[in-house]
Amino acid sequence: MKKNIYDTMIIGPLSLDIMIDCHDHEDRLTGGAVIQSGYAAANIGGRTAVFTKLNPADADVYDAFKNCPADIYWKPSAHTTSIRNKYFTEDKETRECTLISKSDAFSFEEFPPVETKIYHFAGLTYGDFPDDLFEKAAGKGKVAVDVQCLLRHGEPDGSMKFYDWDGKKKYLPYIDFLKTDAAEAKILTGTDDRKQAAKILHDWGAKEVVITHNTEVLAYDGNSCCVSPIKARSLAGRTGRGDTTFAGYLVGRLNHSMKDALLFATALVSLKMETPGPFCGTREDVEQYIREFYTE
Repeated sequence: MKKNIYDTMIIGPLSLDIMIDCHDHEDRLTGGAVIQSGYAAANIGGRTAVFTKLNPADADVYDAFKNCPADIYWKPSAHTTSIRNKYFTEDKETRECTLISKSDAFSFEEFPPVETKIYHFAGLTYGDFPDDLFEKAAGKGKVAVDVQCLLRHGEPDGSMKFYDWDGKKKYLPYIDFLKTDAAEAKILTGTDDRKQAAKILHDWGAKEVVITHNTEVLAYDGNSCCVSPIKARSLAGRTGRGDTTFAGYLVGRLNHSMKDALLFATALVSLKMETPGPFCGTREDVEQYIREFYTE
């Protein structure tokens, strides 16, 4: 039986992903930020809903979440988002993305009629969410946004390019939790200094800012700045790093301090990165990882 109230509702399109590594080995899978975030949030104990879109002729939404204890809600779309990712290095830090197809945009009126403490917007490309969606959600709960879907644009030739978000100063005040990676933070603020970028984004209205990097994750709330290292022993599960981190952080922030939530999130993603696919472990697995690798 589905719940009537959730800790987080993760919103975004499914993606038919084509993954080509630096050795030209190709994998095809059903992915997207909602997969990585949904598995992570639900498997660490968050009461999690996922609201997604796809063309049901392309994939089975319930099969995509078969090992995920989240409640799944979905709407049909004329097309299913599909992205080709070609990686050029073993660590998967350098890649070329091609947008093959794109799902319909989301509207607030389509959201399932349930309550959630946090609306977690986990989009993939610009146009997934109209800017005023954040304002509408802010009237019902806290708003968390991964900024990727506001900067990454699909060009007419399918290439993906990053542009600054025109609406940032108008809509950042509606966002309680903003997640960027280091490159996205520079696009938004113009600075390579991640701590300074977080301060700028906070000054523009975001209440808490999380910035991911391949070595660490930073969180800033206007009063203090916390940094926690990533300690993964393998990069086999590198895909979904930022989505897993943010989902774990949001679940943690419901009942814990920024520092404790950040520690848990970086341990979670470190553990997740050691195995391909979304996180299918438990909260206890993450706590054991903390005891083993985050004792100093």
